[in-house]
Amino acid sequence: MKPTTTQLPDTRNVSRWGPEKRLEFIDFRLRWDGRLNRGDISDFFGVSTPQASLDIARYLEIAPNNASYDRSERSYLITNEFQPVFSSSQPQKFLSDLLAHACGTFNEGDSFLGWMPSVAVAPVPARKLSAETLITLLGAMRRSSALEMTYQSMTSPAPKKRLVSPKALGHDGHRWHVRVYCHLENGYRDFVIARILSLGAEQIAPIAPPIDHDWETTVTLVLAPNPGLPVAHQRVIELDYGMENGELHFECRRALLLYVVRNLGLDEKEETKPQIQQIILLNREEIAPLLPKR
Repeated sequence: MKPTTTQLPDTRNVSRWGPEKRLEFIDFRLRWDGRLNRGDISDFFGVSTPQASLDIARYLEIAPNNASYDRSERSYLITNEFQPVFSSSQPQKFLSDLLAHACGTFNEGDSFLGWMPSVAVAPVPARKLSAETLITLLGAMRRSSALEMTYQSMTSPAPKKRLVSPKALGHDGHRWHVRVYCHLENGYRDFVIARILSLGAEQIAPIAPPIDHDWETTVTLVLAPNPGLPVAHQRVIELDYGMENGELHFECRRALLLYVVRNLGLDEKEETKPQIQQIILLNREEIAPLLPKR
């Protein structure tokens, strides 16, 4: 006798997303596919065709000039007067979903993407880390505990043990770090998670870590096109970064400032060709004291 298995219904979208999400879906598909029909809504959310019709009618009450029905296409088509109703229809969301799909981290049902163009991502070597290490760090954060950590830095010939209180996770654009209060050095430090060799059992911290002011404080960087570029090229940089009046005010946590400055190439003291370093830091004098000394 064959064992029986229970087939669970796919309630992924029906149970989680209500009427407002269906309106958001209509807005997204119209903007990025240029068209929509009742079947698109029914297939994605698992609702009836009459319900899909009601959803479209409600959307058109909100934005009557965004779409018109084309009998030959049997679809609603975007109009020249289209104005997005939901922030999720912005380019950043569309492109981030495409990126997730190209990187293999995309789950069906988590995005409103319909038709997709061919997309490629410049590959980078994968940085692996232990799932158990991450789970242990998260548990210590959740319970405000301390851990004995053995870590191999690039500045020490041998691993070093230290007691740490994990507080947050950070990504520098390339690697994941854990933000901890180090009881050995009596201060907050960042450690690359993949370089943690071992973690001990949770224990009570000898002292309660103080407020991490570098993590809680926001710093503003003022960016501008490199004045060494031709005027036409400066204008292109302004468009590329969405600058206003030739400037972009860009915020980050003070704890992440070094990573941001390095990633943008703004920490270079040597003279770099404007064609390579296309943006500059206007408020360097204000930012410099916040960066580690070389």
